[in-house]
Amino acid sequence: MPLTVLAIDDSRTIRELLREALVQAGFEVHLAIDGLDGLEKLEAAKPHAVITDINMPRMDGFGFIRAVREQPQHSALPIIVLTTESASELKARAREAGATAWIVKPFDEAKLVSALRRVAVA
Repeated sequence: MPLTVLAIDDSRTIRELLREALVQAGFEVHLAIDGLDGLEKLEAAKPHAVITDINMPRMDGFGFIRAVREQPQHSALPIIVLTTESASELKARAREAGATAWIVKPFDEAKLVSALRRVAVA
């Protein structure tokens, strides 16, 4: 049974790069275009981990993380932030919201896969 990942990013290019890298690594991948779309797809996807961008329309990554953490059944779901942002205050905000890890774009596929395998709750 493959590990399932929900990847949320408003960039179609990034979503496709994530899908390609993760499918090749053996993951089942579900995609969402922003935080609201991610919340809508969360229950059906039943992911072992989530990757989310921060800067997105409708609902940003911080809002998504907070909304997920408010749901008791997802309190331990690993959430990796994947963003172009690298400011320490944004990392602190993500940690406070409940993010598990922070990876800066452009991402190294092997490091991302390794991080997912380390944190995924099977």
